[in-house]
Amino acid sequence: MSGLGLWQAPAPLLPSLHLLHTISVLERYGWCKSLDVDPMGRLCMRGAQNLLEKTGYVTPDARHRAVDHMHTVLAQADVHMQFYAWNDLPGRTFPHVKALLTRAADHAHTIGD
Repeated sequence: MSGLGLWQAPAPLLPSLHLLHTISVLERYGWCKSLDVDPMGRLCMRGAQNLLEKTGYVTPDARHRAVDHMHTVLAQADVHMQFYAWNDLPGRTFPHVKALLTRAADHAHTIGD
């Protein structure tokens, strides 16, 4: 995590910042589909969130709220499925994932979360 420029003694982040840090983790370690962590060490969206939670950068409650923000953004695009299923769809690319996380972070920030 220090390679990402994150502190050694983490403080849990608001959902908006957690979503942005999820992007940083995926950029650093690589993005994948279907597995939280693939054999090459790449992570899916949920795997990156797991890493951030296990290392103290997000509380379970703030992570849950971040997931709600992702689902809100997906619903606005008329997508009604879990974010991790959306992550695994054929044709899904990392730019799509990054855009979802960015829009969800913006949505969270707008309401002070």
